[in-house]
Amino acid sequence: MRLALLNPPWSFEGSIYFGCREPHLPLELGACRALLEAAGHDTLMLDGALDDLGIEAMADRVAAWAPDIAVITTAPTYLFWRCAQPELRIPRLLIDALRARSPGTRLVAVGPHGSATPEPALRKSGADALIRGECEEAVLALANGAEPGMLPGTAVLRHDALLAPGAPLATRFTDLPALRWPAHWIARHRHHHHRYDQPHDNSGHDLPGAEVEASRGCPYTCSFCAKIDFRDKYRRRDLAPLLAEIDALRAQGAGYLYFIDEIFLPNRELLEALVGRGLRFGVQTRIDLWKPDMIELLGRAGCVSIEAGIESLTVEGRAALDKRCKLDTDQLADLLILAKQHVPFVQANLIETASDDPALVTAWREKLLAAGVWANDPVPLYPYPSSPDYRKLWGMPDDQAWERAHAHYLSLFADMSDIQDAAPKPLPELEAVCGCS
Repeated sequence: MRLALLNPPWSFEGSIYFGCREPHLPLELGACRALLEAAGHDTLMLDGALDDLGIEAMADRVAAWAPDIAVITTAPTYLFWRCAQPELRIPRLLIDALRARSPGTRLVAVGPHGSATPEPALRKSGADALIRGECEEAVLALANGAEPGMLPGTAVLRHDALLAPGAPLATRFTDLPALRWPAHWIARHRHHHHRYDQPHDNSGHDLPGAEVEASRGCPYTCSFCAKIDFRDKYRRRDLAPLLAEIDALRAQGAGYLYFIDEIFLPNRELLEALVGRGLRFGVQTRIDLWKPDMIELLGRAGCVSIEAGIESLTVEGRAALDKRCKLDTDQLADLLILAKQHVPFVQANLIETASDDPALVTAWREKLLAAGVWANDPVPLYPYPSSPDYRKLWGMPDDQAWERAHAHYLSLFADMSDIQDAAPKPLPELEAVCGCS
């Protein structure tokens, strides 16, 4: 069977989108292609940014290739499924263009929107079907002849009624083969995600970057984290295919890797294998899970960027967020300062909580900044429908979940965080542009 795997040309005007807006490798599509091609299927994989294709040009390429199935992502790469843009404007525009040019192609959406709220995602996107949860094994099953709406983890509308058997999917992942990427994608991938150490030193910052995945899911259940309906169960990838993928990226010229793992846990075997490979990399993790000797090894392996989730500066605040953190705030600060001795850039992530006194936050940030650790101005929470915080406020997500979360966020925060360029628009206004509200 012939399948097109498509990452749209993203734009986020008016969005609350908190993810990075630079191009990143669409890891979910790369994983789909690895499984599909191993099973003998033909694939065309396109990325709007990395292939420099607009929506119309992408639809033309797909029509010329005439696939049986086209898979369209509703968020830019697995890296940002937990903080996806709420609106489905761009996927809908691409799906409309595909339907006009390729009427015989089945259009399947994958992403966090359909995982949490399948019926509105189907209606808004205009897709024929969608996959809930991690998508690569279900895409392979569809290519092998399974029917959406009957295959667990898929969803369709039949006579205006939702058919969505089973729960959102979690793949095996541990034995995922090494992913391969077009050479021109790597050459165009100049962005080094979350890298803020010396920008033009001799450590490879002028070389291309890339994203990789060493583990999937997280064993913690922090209240703010949107992962329940996708990428939830923690699994660690086999080392051999992971290192084969990393070596292939290095051979293509990549000098920096970003591990997209929800939580990059201490892994001595992997870190020791990275020592001497000549790569720099970044991670997101919890500093309370690292011992001093493993922090030293992390730096020696090539880590140049740590994004560490601290969230709240009080024991009560971290407990309210269900962090299950066993260290106190001073101990966390000591570990962050120790990490800065081995890793050039260390960030302590803070979120806006009622229990944190602004004076305490200011003093703590100043202490860390004096030691070279960056602590951000606390960011207000967006209650994504796949987060426990959403369910505490309103219960299980329904057809208005994204609209409800979006309106709530806009009503509470007249001043956006320091990573927002402008006040976001209401969700119906964003989605009305393509008639999918």
